[in-house]
Amino acid sequence: MLKELKKLKKKKVFVGMSGGVDSSVAALLLKKKGYDVVGVFMNCYESKDGCSKRDSRDAALVAQKLKIPFYVWDFRKQYEKKVIEYMIDGYKKGLTPNPDVMCNKEIKFGLFLEKALKLGADYVATGHYVKIKNGNLFIAKDKNKDQSYFLWTLTPDQLKYCLFPIGDYIKPQVRKIAKAAGLITADKKDSQGVCFLGKIKLEDFLKKYIPKKKGKVLDSKGNIIGEHRGVQFYTIGQRHIDAKINFPACKKDRQPYYVAEKDKKTNTLVLAEGSENPSLFKKEVELVNVNFFHSGSVMARVRYRQPLFLASLIIDKSSVKLVFAKPVKFVAPGQSAVFYDKKDRLLGGGVIL
Repeated sequence: MLKELKKLKKKKVFVGMSGGVDSSVAALLLKKKGYDVVGVFMNCYESKDGCSKRDSRDAALVAQKLKIPFYVWDFRKQYEKKVIEYMIDGYKKGLTPNPDVMCNKEIKFGLFLEKALKLGADYVATGHYVKIKNGNLFIAKDKNKDQSYFLWTLTPDQLKYCLFPIGDYIKPQVRKIAKAAGLITADKKDSQGVCFLGKIKLEDFLKKYIPKKKGKVLDSKGNIIGEHRGVQFYTIGQRHIDAKINFPACKKDRQPYYVAEKDKKTNTLVLAEGSENPSLFKKEVELVNVNFFHSGSVMARVRYRQPLFLASLIIDKSSVKLVFAKPVKFVAPGQSAVFYDKKDRLLGGGVIL
């Protein structure tokens, strides 16, 4: 009799509800499948434009519509320390950090997962576009929305508690499901950029923590072509306009300039003219903080939504290198290099040094 009761008991899943359409539909699909669903809004920041309050309200309205319990968990202090300070520190070092990766690692699949399990959850779920099969992550059906790039830090021990209900859907289908169910988030626009910044530009935010420091701008041949405000405010591959940097040697018919290198020690910025300039390409990179939990042939990407390319992962006692089959453009230190096999299974990743 007890065994039969256990079989009848619904599995409890805590869904991270961001106030967007993706996590709303994730909660809806899980309820339809018979799970005992609990909605949770993670309050991680208070932006000046009030978007976090609106998102919390929208998540609550969806939970009310679905007739599921709903809670707001306050992670603001932890988010500031684990994500915001991490990002600021990275830019201070001249890197291009990835706060989305750190948020997933420390908050959504760190604090949120831990607290949910303590409260009796069998699983946690989010609205990430990614597939999970037999404890492995795979690229989502909607390749344009796939978010596996941001989940490379997850371990097998974490993944056994994770559900990703919308991984087998494309975005228009998700919106159609939400609209048919009468969810308030059905037509809500996707969030853009770094969440806690709101409408503030990244450079304006960083200026509060990083002082301006003028330095030389060089072209790829070493000629001085202008002056910059501080290398920390620029990223590899960033395209620049003359209004931001002085180009005394420029011609009117020149091609666009892109950031090819930046040296924090000398406070020097190197720009390359033209998007196919050889100085914009790298043949290999060294990685740190590597999480490699599967073996297999390696496909890789070093930017979000970048097409996968063939690469070799070389691991020895002192370093981990990713060697590209063909030179790759716009490789930024601080960003993530993420590995897959030829069947779109996520193999792991690391931070570009």
